[in-house]
Amino acid sequence: MKIIITQYNQSLIINGDSGELLRRYTVSTATNGAGEENGSLCTPRGKHVIRAKIGAGQPENAVFVRRRPTGEIYTPQLGEAHPKRDWILTRILWLCGTEPGYNRWGSCDTMRRYIYIHGTPDSTPLGKPGSHGCVRMRNADLLELFELVSVGTQVEILA
Repeated sequence: MKIIITQYNQSLIINGDSGELLRRYTVSTATNGAGEENGSLCTPRGKHVIRAKIGAGQPENAVFVRRRPTGEIYTPQLGEAHPKRDWILTRILWLCGTEPGYNRWGSCDTMRRYIYIHGTPDSTPLGKPGSHGCVRMRNADLLELFELVSVGTQVEILA
């Protein structure tokens, strides 16, 4: 199984071991576009793996800060009370680059940049760039993806 994320058309697909298309989802990558440098607020390109799956057993719309559930459940009212917050909801798939000098180690390390595939409020537009570097998904789609993949699943991010 392999995940391919394409920034130009804001999609995430899952291919089976024989290359067959298993799923396709609409996502949102970085407003700042593609890039690997720390502090760029860009979505990193290249080959990655899922380093960790975080949030199993948490309810849909559970709020995470620093990869820990806060105990909050996102609602539109909570969103209105904290309009500047970058919401990380439901589950986290933490990515790790596999290409030394490009997306691993040094100032371009995807894992140290805390780049995730994560849930977002239902009101967040998808299908166009809008994140701070991570890959945002609908919570229902992320729940499905979370069950399909395992730690070590390959992820390739294309510009």
